[in-house]
Amino acid sequence: MPKVLISDKLSEAAVQIFRDAGVEVDFQPDLGKSPDKLADIIGDYDGLAIRSATKATADLIARADKLKVIGRAGIGVDNVDIPAASAKGIVVMNTPFGNSITTAEHAIAMMFAVARQIPAADASTQAGKWEKSRFMGSEITGKTLGLIGAGNIGSVVASRAIGLKMKVIAFDPFLGTEKAQSLGIEKVEDVDDLLGRADFITLHLPKTEKTANILSADRIAKIKKGARLINCARGGLVDEAAVAEALKSGQLAGAAFDVYDVEPAIDNPLFGLPNVVCTPHLGASTSEAQENVALQVAEQMSEYLLKGAISNALNAPSVTAEEAPVLKPWIGLCEKLGSFAGQVTENPIKEIEIEYVGKVGELNLKPLTSALTAALLLPLVGEGGVNMVSAPIVARERGMKISETRKDAQGAFGSYVRLIVTTETQTRSVAGTLYSDGRPRFIQIKGINLEAEPTERMLYTTNNDEPGYIGELGMVMGRLGINIATFALGRSSKGAEAIALLGIDEDVTEEMLAEISALPQVRQAKKLTF
Repeated sequence: MPKVLISDKLSEAAVQIFRDAGVEVDFQPDLGKSPDKLADIIGDYDGLAIRSATKATADLIARADKLKVIGRAGIGVDNVDIPAASAKGIVVMNTPFGNSITTAEHAIAMMFAVARQIPAADASTQAGKWEKSRFMGSEITGKTLGLIGAGNIGSVVASRAIGLKMKVIAFDPFLGTEKAQSLGIEKVEDVDDLLGRADFITLHLPKTEKTANILSADRIAKIKKGARLINCARGGLVDEAAVAEALKSGQLAGAAFDVYDVEPAIDNPLFGLPNVVCTPHLGASTSEAQENVALQVAEQMSEYLLKGAISNALNAPSVTAEEAPVLKPWIGLCEKLGSFAGQVTENPIKEIEIEYVGKVGELNLKPLTSALTAALLLPLVGEGGVNMVSAPIVARERGMKISETRKDAQGAFGSYVRLIVTTETQTRSVAGTLYSDGRPRFIQIKGINLEAEPTERMLYTTNNDEPGYIGELGMVMGRLGINIATFALGRSSKGAEAIALLGIDEDVTEEMLAEISALPQVRQAKKLTF
């Protein structure tokens, strides 16, 4: 019988789901607050069910010798070291849709609270002051709401705001024009444009390298004077000190924060300022949401531990126990194809086409498409913002059209997968297959044939087909101390465009990449990681 430890406060109904399924449960809801005690016993368990208090760090995971799955009741996985879990073969699951409504409603509530200064007015009235003239508010009706991020939660906020007769504009690089129109919102192409027009600004983004500090001090200075800012998404998206200064100067009329750069937020530059509403990360804190995510994570973990089924995993595809052995190598190939395209694509994606040629087309394509799409979006969205199950939904929410095509075997390979990505400026493709050893190979890029096995580190170049290029590239790589493990070449025709895909042993820094890109034959150079 598998054994699960619950180290955070989860519903008693979730505990019962484990027991009814035949899973032994150790329910210690306060253990997550004691990392040392948790580390002492984690080696005895097959599963760990958590919320936000437990920190599944690399050190904790290193001591989890039996652990097979970590289930996060909620969407955020900032408290889980996913690479460390993946390295040990531990599946990390979350519940991405259980608290969307609750979080969206909290953002709307915070908007009302800061618009009418409700918390301060309540405190004043209960203190017997009756300061009616002090609390002059602002109507919501007719105002412009600016969404930074229009995914699952952002789109719910938009629908509620439209019901309140607000005009909604949104900045989201992955939001398509047709999707925006169906939501009844106006898509803007630049954050600064949104900041200059919106009366209320609310964020709905994951925290990634690209979104961290998206509202920097410079951008906060561009916000429309008298606007109000709401953040119920993630801490670290906003320069909190700059917000405090904008409130003091009158640039901002108000702010409402549920999340903070450092949590628990004991000391923060926003605290104590007038017309600031602060709550302690309550976005998902309703009885309905807590119940939903707890029940969902218990069901998912039980299915995995007892049957091998994987649902809502961030580091593994969703497959049934029967399908797993057959699908596993094809899923690996699809992840490589998607990751390649995601790392070399710089513009917003409009369309994703996947061709399954030959026998692979006879398989269950959903996990293959999900794995490919998740790998494609991961460099753009970041960990936690997409997983194998939600990837197609996330893509469609951003206006990306996904199509699957099954084709009979053709050409030199009896079975292969081709990915075609269309952006606003170009269409590019990459294809791959499995060799008899079960390992993936790239067999075509941009319509150019080649053969290359994916390695952990790679260098990809497009170049003019001119004599001497291979030698010059090799010399530069040698001078930079980068050892070449494999070297695959292809070209469209003599003297036209050519490509090179190199497996390398060392990481390529940005400075090294700039030196490689400076070669006269090079059109583009990208470092890749798989």
